[in-house]
Amino acid sequence: MHRSSRRAAILGLGMSLVMLLPASVSATNSWGGYHWARTANPFTIKLADNVSSAWDSYLATTSGDWSQSAVLDTTVVAGTTNARNCKSTTGMVQVCNNTYGNTGWLGVAGISITGGTHITKAYVKVNDTYFNTASYNSPAWRNLVMCQEVGHALGLDHQDTDFNNANLGTCMDYTNTPSSNQSPNAHDYNELALIYAHLDSTTTIASAPALPSAASAAGRAADAAWGRLVKVTDGGNGAWFVRDFGNGNLELTHVLWAR
Repeated sequence: MHRSSRRAAILGLGMSLVMLLPASVSATNSWGGYHWARTANPFTIKLADNVSSAWDSYLATTSGDWSQSAVLDTTVVAGTTNARNCKSTTGMVQVCNNTYGNTGWLGVAGISITGGTHITKAYVKVNDTYFNTASYNSPAWRNLVMCQEVGHALGLDHQDTDFNNANLGTCMDYTNTPSSNQSPNAHDYNELALIYAHLDSTTTIASAPALPSAASAAGRAADAAWGRLVKVTDGGNGAWFVRDFGNGNLELTHVLWAR
């Protein structure tokens, strides 16, 4: 689908919601309150490395940056999935790259939810179909998208979704000029501290029950569409989708479209 046609199709599916946050304003950028269940802080999230050597340094930088949080650390471990499918695995984040085609998106992050709020597994995909082009094949673009999509897998939303606003100095900011949006900023770390302030009685890290088999079957059937569109950002340049399996079990996907 042509980029402009795709954009029009997205806008036709749901109500657009744009959040504008100037740098001087402190506001939440939690992704719906979704979080990994854990019984103590700090805790460690595994980032499973299914990326090629062209992406390894960016994944390492992203892991180091998010580990500056006072409440969590991330560690890069060997990947356990096929990068083309990038199937998520309970208790960790599978990180993949591949030439996924002219899909219109640079990066995708998906989280599976149980009990209405707890993340049980997640995946991140970066699309080499675009990163192999002159427009996006730069360290700044690669680093921003990797950092942002992993941030979503930790439970964060964007701070600003207008590509034309002044940069906020965080990878959780949409931008046309990524050079100064390379890492999380203090606001992101503060938001993580708020999200993970309340401890849980159980954990979804490294071991957690899988979704019911019926839910898994429904998920496979809806893979192509990511489920129902629930939010559009910046005039169609970003979007959220949800698949609801019932009983508080959800799968949410964030999409960052190429411009």
